[in-house]
Amino acid sequence: MSLIVAARFTTFPAAEEAAQKLFNAGFVEEDVTLFFVNPRGQHARFPIGGDTHTDAGAKGASRGAGFGVTIGAVVGAIVGVGIFAAFSAPLLVSAIAAGVGAYIGSLAGAMWRTRQGAEAGQRTPFHEETRDSGVLVAVHVSTDNQLEAARVLRDAGGVSIERATGRWQQGRWADFDPLKQPVPLSEFNEKRA
Repeated sequence: MSLIVAARFTTFPAAEEAAQKLFNAGFVEEDVTLFFVNPRGQHARFPIGGDTHTDAGAKGASRGAGFGVTIGAVVGAIVGVGIFAAFSAPLLVSAIAAGVGAYIGSLAGAMWRTRQGAEAGQRTPFHEETRDSGVLVAVHVSTDNQLEAARVLRDAGGVSIERATGRWQQGRWADFDPLKQPVPLSEFNEKRA
């Protein structure tokens, strides 16, 4: 595993300027890379998009839908029988009313169940990322020059300076994970006066 120091910049020109300052400080081109980190939830971890398998707020939706189908079908059947008795409508009307009632009941039940969980504070919190989006400048460093790299990045305007261990291959951070909790270099992240 390689030791890596990284900092976030808001634009590519600012990140490129920081990379040039690293080169001027003696870092070689194969040890510096820059890339864009997408905003939270937009890392496309799944083929249809998103970063998590399910929405934590939808946890009880299937149970609520099942409950709603039952109630909706019963109410729909009662309405259908009432229409059948009052207007001498065909029996098919009762079946259609029961089906429509079941459908509407399933939707209402699912929504009721998810809202109830949210109001009661029972929602499981989703993964909160602490890494903001922006252009990340990453530097492959040793224990001897890591603080120098962090200083150059900070002086170039970098924020959220972090230290990581990872695989550095062919001049880039090969196993970068945008969802992994960054380890800040606290002495370089303090506000400057």
